[in-house]
Amino acid sequence: MTQEISCESAEKESYTLSILIPVFNEEAGLEELHNRVSFVIEDLGCSTKIITEIIYVNDGSRDGSKGVIDRLRAQDSRITLVNLSRNFGKEVALTAGLDKAVGDAVIILDADLQDPPELIPEFIRLWRDEGYDNVYGQRTRRDGETWVKRLTAFGFYRVMRRLGDVDMPTDTGDFRLLSRRAVDALCELREQHRFMKGLFAWIGFPSIGVPYVRDPRHVGGSKWNYLKLFGLAVEGITSHSFLPLRVAGLMGLCTAMAAFCYGAFIAVRTILFGDPVAGYPSMMTVVLFLGGIQLLSLGIIGEYVGRTYNETKKRSLYFVSEYSPSALAKFGAKSGAKTRTETAGLEKRRPG
Repeated sequence: MTQEISCESAEKESYTLSILIPVFNEEAGLEELHNRVSFVIEDLGCSTKIITEIIYVNDGSRDGSKGVIDRLRAQDSRITLVNLSRNFGKEVALTAGLDKAVGDAVIILDADLQDPPELIPEFIRLWRDEGYDNVYGQRTRRDGETWVKRLTAFGFYRVMRRLGDVDMPTDTGDFRLLSRRAVDALCELREQHRFMKGLFAWIGFPSIGVPYVRDPRHVGGSKWNYLKLFGLAVEGITSHSFLPLRVAGLMGLCTAMAAFCYGAFIAVRTILFGDPVAGYPSMMTVVLFLGGIQLLSLGIIGEYVGRTYNETKKRSLYFVSEYSPSALAKFGAKSGAKTRTETAGLEKRRPG
């Protein structure tokens, strides 16, 4: 499964690395993904003494993804399987993987191979040699995507940069390296409505971008349709900005002022020129306009109220139906490494 790379023996400084890969219906591309990741890891071993785990978080896949991960794990002791009890969504799957990661740094990588694993050595160099806690990939081009997807993504990142309460870098995704202290900080954030790209920026710490060209998907199609992307955009805006509420209030204020001015105008005109009957079409236009403003404002308020309601329930973010740790994770557990399993929910370990 893995490719052999010959290295000269030398004294090397050691560190541990967790590579986190959320998986949802990616059966066809997992073996190629694992081969490329393994090659990069083994190549890294020529220059540094690295102990690695690869965490696959199966987020309720309905295809044979878990079976492929089980086969890979039988051949590679570096693999950790976190099998969630159902599909909780990518943001929660990332959280589950971060909770289980024991490495000195964590690489987050999508399973579709649009983000090249070959950038991992550069991420590690910037972390170890230059001290950055958050090294993220910044897309200079998005191959294999429609112009509509590219245009909406371009607009979303720039809108979020203006509306959000943090300076979120543009044209970035989840592909990044996080230091141990950055991971620990993220694991302290247990909010239900999670927009991870915003949380990555919210925790602060020194950050730097690495430009790259995003490749087309290796196999299959995107699991994100435009409706899901719109929901993610709403999640991001409402999680990191109160501006929509302020806009709703401003619209109400402007509408009230316009109504007051128009009422004063009608009163003056009636006194001076009499009171002709207003037209039915103009009356309906005003009523429908005001009704639309009210419903829009109620919808915006409802988004925030609904999120507040969900937070008050204090439900677990996810539940794990099966957890099969790697050799590194087992060692970390024995040595007392921080894994935050207490916040992960109910677990059922594999027999034997």
